[in-house]
Amino acid sequence: MSVIWNRSCLQCNNTWNRGSRNLLFEVRWNAADFNVNFDRIDLPQGTLDLLILRTLSLGAQHGWAISERVQQISSDVLQIQQGSLYPALQRLERRGWIRAKWGTSDNNRRAKYYDLTAAGKKQLAVETDSWLKLTAAVTQILESI
Repeated sequence: MSVIWNRSCLQCNNTWNRGSRNLLFEVRWNAADFNVNFDRIDLPQGTLDLLILRTLSLGAQHGWAISERVQQISSDVLQIQQGSLYPALQRLERRGWIRAKWGTSDNNRRAKYYDLTAAGKKQLAVETDSWLKLTAAVTQILESI
């Protein structure tokens, strides 16, 4: 497989041997048409909940601190946008996996602090197990083909 890309265009040529047939396919697109940003990785759906729950397992934090912690631990690869973070926090709170209470941040501002509930700890274990199984299966496929 050959991949040629820059910030504005991705071109991929691949020949795949399927039995006695060779299949050739080519994919081209303009990144601007799809609002692609090669500087960051978009999270697969459902991953954000897992990251929030895991981050809160370390202790109560306000939203901005959760976002900063994920970015820091991932060496700036994962960045949670405000427009995704706060709806996810509200969803997790509605499900009873986290609870929120008002407090004062390090810079003396009023902030909502989120903490993991007992149900959230159980959900974290379930989601962690599912994630590990999924990534092991994907790795196995990627390494075998």
